[in-house]
Amino acid sequence: MKTDKQYREIRRQAGLTIDPETAEVEWSYELTFDPYGLEKDLPAELQGVGREYFARSPGSDIWVWFGDLPIQTQDALWAKHRSKLAFPAGLPSVESF
Repeated sequence: MKTDKQYREIRRQAGLTIDPETAEVEWSYELTFDPYGLEKDLPAELQGVGREYFARSPGSDIWVWFGDLPIQTQDALWAKHRSKLAFPAGLPSVESF
């Protein structure tokens, strides 16, 4: 069984290979201090839930939290997928009116 540190390192390494032009992105409601759901004993004061963003390479089963991606990759993914990721998701941006 992998440790939490190994689990995160696998995702960080996978994040280095994600191409923003072909990446798949999703968001889901997760614990903001534990987006992968690894902590078993997270204190109640750290159990806030919010929208968390994930990306993966096509065909990969490794979803990487945006916080574990290089900042350039995060920026490129936001630029390309803003209408899917921004709240409310799927609605056109104000600039398009």
